[in-house]
Amino acid sequence: MKNVIIYSTPTCHFCHMAKDFFKEKNVSYTEYDVASDLEKRKEMVEKTGQMGVPVIFIGDEQIVGFDKSKISSLLGIA
Repeated sequence: MKNVIIYSTPTCHFCHMAKDFFKEKNVSYTEYDVASDLEKRKEMVEKTGQMGVPVIFIGDEQIVGFDKSKISSLLGIA
C-alpha cells in the first residue's frame, strides 16, 4: 500500500469525506491538522502552493480536494 498523507482542518467537510472514505476502504493514512500545526501548514503550502484543504498525497502524487475516483485509481481500489 502506498503512503497516504492528508493535510486537513477539523471543520472541512471534504476532509471528513476523504477520511471516511479511507476508513471505509481500510486505507491507513497520516493526518496533519493544518489549522493548529503551523509547521505542517507551511510544509503543505511549500509543497503545493495551495491553502485549500484537503491536500492528499498518495506516494508522490498530489490531490487537492476530495477526488474519489483519482484517489481510488492511485490506490488501486474500487
